[in-house]
Amino acid sequence: MKREYTPSKKMLITYRVLVTVILVLALLLITGSLYAVIRPPQSAPLFRIGGKPAAGNRGGNPPSSDYAASTAGFTGIGNLRIPVTGAETPATVILSVSFPYPADDRPFAEELASRIGEFRSIAIEYFSGLPEQGIARLDEELAKKEILRRYNDLLRLGRIETLYFTDLMVIE
Repeated sequence: MKREYTPSKKMLITYRVLVTVILVLALLLITGSLYAVIRPPQSAPLFRIGGKPAAGNRGGNPPSSDYAASTAGFTGIGNLRIPVTGAETPATVILSVSFPYPADDRPFAEELASRIGEFRSIAIEYFSGLPEQGIARLDEELAKKEILRRYNDLLRLGRIETLYFTDLMVIE
């Protein structure tokens, strides 16, 4: 005995809608892929999500002078608590170091991130090695110059131009 299944009208409509949606998506994917293959490699983007392109810059890429001038702040060293060993009275230096670097220089940014431990060690070594009178009469500018020199001696892919102590406190 053979039984025939006859789907309901709702089921037929749902099936037809799903098949139509799948075919439309497949057509969009094929059309987009063909357009990407045919399009010249150096052509400007078709649209940009977020922000407007600069005046006179139809491609949407930032102008080279603004792009090269953009900077980011490196604060990856964090807060350091450095005990001062040469002092008669125990003292602790609390320090946060930051500096600007070119935001578009990805290899340099990666080098900075990979050297955080060494940056911390350099600052700890400098401040813990100061004599007691060196801590009492700490010349911040001299300390910045010396730590900046040591950081730049360590770096290979770029240079740090300016160093900031966002926090510098001596607690006795």
